[in-house]
Amino acid sequence: MTEQVSVFIDNKPGRLNAVTVILRDHAIDIRAMTIANHRGYGVAKLLVSDPRLAHQALTEQGFAAALQPVLAVVIADRPGGLHDLLEGLAERQINVLNAYGFVIAPGQSAVWCLEVADLVETARLVEARGWRVLKERELYRLSSPLAP
Repeated sequence: MTEQVSVFIDNKPGRLNAVTVILRDHAIDIRAMTIANHRGYGVAKLLVSDPRLAHQALTEQGFAAALQPVLAVVIADRPGGLHDLLEGLAERQINVLNAYGFVIAPGQSAVWCLEVADLVETARLVEARGWRVLKERELYRLSSPLAP
């Protein structure tokens, strides 16, 4: 199962930089990132080229970090591409807890990373409806356009 790294960060100047320098120094590439602020603290969710190494490096430097499984789905990069996926999930009463996406090839393909309660069942449903769920090695080593 694919994983993201969640890092808890004080919402102060330079703290995010402290995270990215650790990743840089360990030759870890950031594929996607989202940050949420809550009462003076931030939670950064990172999709990286080596999540286990990132987790280890960050915790060794004193950051509170966790690995969290996500489902990475290839969708069409076009108006309605995300809606089509979400419509299928809604029809099955699957709630998206957290999500973020990024474009791989403009006008062709994007990746939508989902946190849901039941990753295995959601992956089965998504694949049955014709979407592609990326395996770990595909997601962490992205370097070329993907077909939805």
